[in-house]
Amino acid sequence: MSVVQIEDLRGLLALGEHRHVTEAAAALGTSQPTLSRLLSRVEAELGARLFERDAKGVHPNPLGDLTLLAAKELVERYDRLRRDLAGTLDPDSGTVRLAFLDSMATSLVPRILHDVRERFPRLRVELRQEPGHEMMADLDAGVAELALNWGPQRPPYGWIALQTQALALIVPPGHRLAGRPRARLADVAGEDFVTIPRGYGFRTLVDDLFAAAGVTPRVTLEIGDLATVESLVGAGLGVGLVPERFVGASGTVGLPLNAPGAERVVGLTWRADRRLTPAADRFREFVAGAAPYR
Repeated sequence: MSVVQIEDLRGLLALGEHRHVTEAAAALGTSQPTLSRLLSRVEAELGARLFERDAKGVHPNPLGDLTLLAAKELVERYDRLRRDLAGTLDPDSGTVRLAFLDSMATSLVPRILHDVRERFPRLRVELRQEPGHEMMADLDAGVAELALNWGPQRPPYGWIALQTQALALIVPPGHRLAGRPRARLADVAGEDFVTIPRGYGFRTLVDDLFAAAGVTPRVTLEIGDLATVESLVGAGLGVGLVPERFVGASGTVGLPLNAPGAERVVGLTWRADRRLTPAADRFREFVAGAAPYR
């Protein structure tokens, strides 16, 4: 009696990705006849034809699509189990799954990873760069163990503040406000405003600041990346609100804000109602000891 094994599922996934036996075999480091036999064996074991063969290659049929979805989940869960077991046996060489905001990709994340690498050179970190709402969903699903997000976070999430970022109003060079030492949000009422789309945590912060100031911004451009927001403002397409470290990259002029709460606190978060893997716990403890990151 044959049994479908994890490596068989990897073979199916390679076929699903490459749609050609020769290319899939090359990607797996095996031969075309071996992969063809693998496919025939798995189809016989499952009792269903999964791929259709023609002159252009192999293509999953509806049953194949269903099988590939299950194969992907099983392989990912198996690989995660292997990583977690390795991390339990030796936390210093385990794997940490870390999600982080796009706006931290060129600042906080490289600094933290550099410090972690210096202290734990054998620790492996898997990175996921995504919006805040997606990373929180990944924490809930167990796809990520730790996340660098803005906060603070409430239970069931744990939270360590790492950095406070003051926000600045940015205007293009030559703008009527460019020479002022400070600005209010009311100063840009009625102007074209460039910002992050709704659904992002930073957009919630921006909307709350405007609401507290009694101003409704005239949003004309939305893009899910703060560096691009700064670029668009630098090109004269409006004004914007960004953390101070983004000011000036494209020639924008930054003005400190006269507005309570005009700052973003970023930090490390995790599901406090679950036990972290030893590797993730070691990462968290180290980063907490190194905080705050200025």
